[in-house]
Amino acid sequence: MEWNLRTCARKGHVTYAPDEDDYRARLEATTPLGDAWRCLRCGTYVLGDPHGRGPADDAPVLLRGKALRSAFILRALAIERWVRGVVLVLLGVAVLRLESTRVSLKELFRRDLKSLDPFFRQIHFNVDDSSTIHSVEKFLDAKPSTYHLIAAGLLLYGALQLAEGIGLWSLKRWGEYVAVVGTTLFVPLEVYELTEKVSWLKLVVLIVNVAAVIYLLLSKRLFGIRGGHRAYEASLHEASLLEVEASSAQPAAVTQS
Repeated sequence: MEWNLRTCARKGHVTYAPDEDDYRARLEATTPLGDAWRCLRCGTYVLGDPHGRGPADDAPVLLRGKALRSAFILRALAIERWVRGVVLVLLGVAVLRLESTRVSLKELFRRDLKSLDPFFRQIHFNVDDSSTIHSVEKFLDAKPSTYHLIAAGLLLYGALQLAEGIGLWSLKRWGEYVAVVGTTLFVPLEVYELTEKVSWLKLVVLIVNVAAVIYLLLSKRLFGIRGGHRAYEASLHEASLLEVEASSAQPAAVTQS
C-alpha cells in the first residue's frame, strides 16, 4: 500500500512554492490546463495555486517516507502502552475492591481449606508446610494500608502508561520523553524478575522496552543526543525536501486542486 497516497486521499494534497529557484523548479510544472505544483506528501502534481509560499526551510513537514514509518512505530507503541495501562488500572481497582471484601474472602478460603483436609491427608500433603498457602494467607491478612499502597502504585503506573500512549499517539515530544523515562525506570525491575525466573513473556517484554528506549533516544535525538531537538527538526525539513526531490524524477499524475 502507498501510505502517502492514502493519507492524501483522506486529508488532501499539500503544495508549497519555495523561494529558492532550484527547489521551485523541481516542484512546479506547466501544463495546458495551467500551473501545477507537486504535493509534498505523495508527489502528485496538483493544478492551481500552491497552498503556501516562502523559504524552503519554512516548508511544512509532513508525515511521509521515514517520518510516516516513524509515526507508525510510535503509534504501535502507544497501543501497547494503552493496553498495559488499562490492565494496570483494572488491577488497581480490583485490589481496592478486594480490600473491602478481604474478610469474607479469608473466611471462605479457610473454610474451603479445612474441607479439603481429608483429601490432603490421603495424598500426604502438609498444608502447614505449603509456601503457596502461606503466601495467600499472608496476602489476605495484610493491613488495609498495604492494600491501599499496592492499589495506588498500580493506578499511578497505569495512569503513566495511558499518558505515554496519548503522547506517543499524538506524536508529541513530551510523550517521547515520558516514554523513555518511564520505561527506563522499570527496566532494572524487569531484569531482576528475569534473574528470579526466566520466561519467554518477560524476556520479550524486556527486549521490546529496551529496543523502544534505544529507538526513541537515537531517532528522536532526545536529551541532546545527535544535536538534540534543533537538529531533529532540521533533519525533518531536509528529509522532506530531499524525498520530494527524489520522487520528482518519477512520473506523476496531474490532478485538480
